[in-house]
Amino acid sequence: MRAFFILFFICFLISCKPETKPVVSMQEDVTFLADDALKGRQTGTEGEQLAAEYIAKRFEELGLEPKGDNQSYFQEFTFRPSSNPHEQAEFADSENDSTQTGINVVGYLDHNAASTIVIGAHYDHLGLGGEGSLYREGEAIHNGADDNASGVAVMLDLARRLSENKKNNYLFIGFSGEEMGLLGSSYFVKNSTIDLEQINYMINMDMVGRLNTERTVAVHGVGTSPVFKQTLFASNTFDLNIAEHESGIGPSDHTSFYLADIPVLHFFTGQHSDYHKPGDDADKLNYDGMQIISDYIYGVINELSNQGKLAFRKTKNESEVVPEFKVTLGVVPDYLFTGKGMRIDGVSEDKPAIKAGLKKGDIVVKMGEYDVTDMMSYMKTLSKFEKGEKTIVTVKRGEQPLEVEVEF
Repeated sequence: MRAFFILFFICFLISCKPETKPVVSMQEDVTFLADDALKGRQTGTEGEQLAAEYIAKRFEELGLEPKGDNQSYFQEFTFRPSSNPHEQAEFADSENDSTQTGINVVGYLDHNAASTIVIGAHYDHLGLGGEGSLYREGEAIHNGADDNASGVAVMLDLARRLSENKKNNYLFIGFSGEEMGLLGSSYFVKNSTIDLEQINYMINMDMVGRLNTERTVAVHGVGTSPVFKQTLFASNTFDLNIAEHESGIGPSDHTSFYLADIPVLHFFTGQHSDYHKPGDDADKLNYDGMQIISDYIYGVINELSNQGKLAFRKTKNESEVVPEFKVTLGVVPDYLFTGKGMRIDGVSEDKPAIKAGLKKGDIVVKMGEYDVTDMMSYMKTLSKFEKGEKTIVTVKRGEQPLEVEVEF
């Protein structure tokens, strides 16, 4: 009889337990955002609006307060698309037939802490292609699973986990307009829904869905605060190979915050052959790798929570010291490579490199009489050649050195 009552009491407790929703996985988030139905989430389109509504719903489920305009999750901005491929879109003061509207999605975890950390990722992509696409065979849906549904999924995972970490307030932002020139993040910084003085630092995640077998993660903005390098090292309990980049300037949304004198860290797992092409689909992502990235960033945030207000430091703008050059080798550099030389991540059709027999994975160590030790020395060397000139390029293919003649 006693056993019956114990069993009855357990069943009663289970029946009275509040219903809890299962955790939405990062794969489920990416699968929704990178579905063909959203048609590439281009800023100003119905697909972008559907993605914004999805992110807002996820923010609400995770207990984030609306921190957009008018007590909503949405912050709209009006812009005029550029018809010139060499010019970016620009903000407009009012809506008319020549303008479009983009939407930032903003949610807040208010823990009554002294400072706030911004955690962001852009959710827009290239729609059916067009300007910015590397696909040359007509219109096709560019789902942008890695670029950047992956960053949004990691952001949402962090939002779930940081709800219990009350050392800081956390502002989560899904930016739109990134592909058109950092429109959403630039607009937010100029029209922030919180006091910018409250922001301690900003973390950005753009293309974090393809952690490679070398476990290499590029982290940009390392020089924007004196404590970042030590923290990144101390938090790396995941055997990650960290490719550090000092500059706070780069082609993603952290730049907008750096320009407002806010320390930034930008996480990136590298380019690939599907970058800005229709093949960037959900089934190609490394979801275990995304979990590692999320765990690593969570550890970095925990470590930084003991540092108080971070000092901001300006960094040399790496894009301003790039030398001008008149020729191209026709390769995609591997920005995650940390060894000596410049490793080739891809070769373009009908360009000098492919004509000379160079392949993905080759490491350029010398061009003519000039040694190539890293990305900057590669670009400086390239600037010394003229169109029509020939030179010997030395590469390492595996462990073997190989010399080929290249005509620019």
